[in-house]
Amino acid sequence: MNEKGCSREEVLALLAGYRARDCPHSHILSSMCTVPHEIALSAHELFTATNLGDPGLFPGAAEIERMLISELGSLLHGINIGGYATSGGTEANIQAVRIAAKLHPTEKPNIVVPASAHFSFDKTSDLLGVEVRYAPYKKGEYVVDTEAMSHLIDKNTVALAAVAGNTEYGVIDDVPAVAKLAQEHDISCHVDAAFGGLVIPFLKNPAPFDFAVDGVSSVTLDPHKMGMSTIPCGTLLLREPETLKLLSVDSPYLTVKTSFTLTGTRSGADVAGAYAVIRYLGREGFRDVVSGCMENTRRLVSGMEAFGYRKVLEPIMNLAVFEYAEMPEGWKISRTRAGHLRFVMMPHVTRDVVENFLDDLSRMQ
Repeated sequence: MNEKGCSREEVLALLAGYRARDCPHSHILSSMCTVPHEIALSAHELFTATNLGDPGLFPGAAEIERMLISELGSLLHGINIGGYATSGGTEANIQAVRIAAKLHPTEKPNIVVPASAHFSFDKTSDLLGVEVRYAPYKKGEYVVDTEAMSHLIDKNTVALAAVAGNTEYGVIDDVPAVAKLAQEHDISCHVDAAFGGLVIPFLKNPAPFDFAVDGVSSVTLDPHKMGMSTIPCGTLLLREPETLKLLSVDSPYLTVKTSFTLTGTRSGADVAGAYAVIRYLGREGFRDVVSGCMENTRRLVSGMEAFGYRKVLEPIMNLAVFEYAEMPEGWKISRTRAGHLRFVMMPHVTRDVVENFLDDLSRMQ
């Protein structure tokens, strides 16, 4: 730290230089996060000084969090859903497993998750000492083999997980089958819908994945993905609100004397941003956003197939996967663990962005 500070102009110019080194969204085809909606930015600015970690001081921000959970719970066919706004899907998954382990105490707890499960479950294992058992894909598919999953369950299994819109292939596990399996063993069923939670409800004939499915205990949903809120904003949604109390610890010096969140200080700004987008767009608006993303996904697929690139599977959501090939320089495209090319058609990937990419791809032919 320098003895004397810099002028405002100097500081902002310095920061702008670093920001210019970041990849522009116009060339990001691999991220499940996107440019925040303009109303999210305005709402975020209103609540930058609020701390949900001490809700008695900021009852307005705390009420927005409750309304956000209620709105998302209703979207996912829940009644009186509980939960809270997390820093993202990783925290929500960790907390869901913590709850499951407390509901079903055993000396050597384990959870059974799909091979497609997010790497946050590895962190969960390390933090909580819970063994993670990975069930393989169905043959020729990228959804979990529930028969194989059933063979991994034993007396120490506290939860099963399913993924609704998995990170690598954008497919949806057979949630009803996984939830039924959990019910048969009297254990929890958690659905990681961090990405799919704000996509699947707005698709035509969506696959069942939420609280409409008997046996689903909890759902992870990230508004900072398709919800277009500011980063970071995730949520943990619980069918039984009282189960959140299992995570309570004393917080005697705060206005509220117990805390159940993983992190302490939590900004109300991103939560306000998420809620603002939901209120501003409504279901109709989200349906239009998802429809546009799906149309751009179809355009990308048709364009790449015209150049001879082979898709791995028919896209179910706004995520397309192709067999590996060299791509044009400057475009950010990720690869799955199996080496496939992975494209995520988020709201910032407009039709113009898709056409610019295809133009660059055509020059490689």
